Amino acid sequence: MRRDQVNMWWRFAVALLVILIVTFPVYWLFSMAFKTPDEIFSFPPVWFPGSFYIDNFKTMWRTDDLVPVWNSIIIASISTVISLGLGTICAYSMARFRTGGDNFAIWVLSQRMLPPIAIVFPLFLAYAFLGWVDTWHGMILVYTAFNLPFVIWMMRGYIQDVPVELEESSLVDGCTRWQSLIRVVLPMSRTGLFATGVFTFIFTWNEFAFAFVLTRDGVLTFPVHVSHYFGALSTYWGKVGVISLIATLPVFFTVAFLQRYIVRGMSMGALKG
Repeated sequence: MRRDQVNMWWRFAVALLVILIVTFPVYWLFSMAFKTPDEIFSFPPVWFPGSFYIDNFKTMWRTDDLVPVWNSIIIASISTVISLGLGTICAYSMARFRTGGDNFAIWVLSQRMLPPIAIVFPLFLAYAFLGWVDTWHGMILVYTAFNLPFVIWMMRGYIQDVPVELEESSLVDGCTRWQSLIRVVLPMSRTGLFATGVFTFIFTWNEFAFAFVLTRDGVLTFPVHVSHYFGALSTYWGKVGVISLIATLPVFFTVAFLQRYIVRGMSMGALKG
């Protein structure tokens, strides 16, 4: 074999090894959903379930353990839509009218870099005073505010890639600014809009600190609910595997169906010279 072919096979082998190392914990977590309690705690470990044990799914279905998954879907979806709507309008104003000046975009992005733990406890005191702890509107509001800087920063770049001449032509044809935004800018930057929406949804879906402090039982989200399965005396590994598998499906299908928009959205402007 030629030297370049040998190098190619070595790179392929290393890449395959890295993939196996990265994906094995995910496989092990999901496989516990189909294992019996004896198989989960056996030593040496059982690498493959002996039979697809579905009692874990039946137990989760009979109880309220899946309610937090639905709570996360509703909260993440609504906050993502609101963040995209408000963030796109703000990004359009910054991209076309230089609202706030040249450094305002950097300031907006810096708000997203603020760690949640730095503001979650003052926010809890404010929510307790207003009576918003463990409420739908309270969680949607905090996630919308937390995701807006990211949406504004991303959409500002996508809107700047849309030629201004197209908007000017629509204005000459009689469109208003709102009509130009809806009929020209948004269709031209829809790939970036979808990509931003997917990342915003994932950020909200995986967030733990705000949900841990600001929820109780009414709007408990999936990440916080999973932590309840880990106790000092025992861990419900079967339930952890089931709820992790079920909770991964919304994100998996969202990314799968919008994959081409994500790739195109992330690469927009990359070849701009």
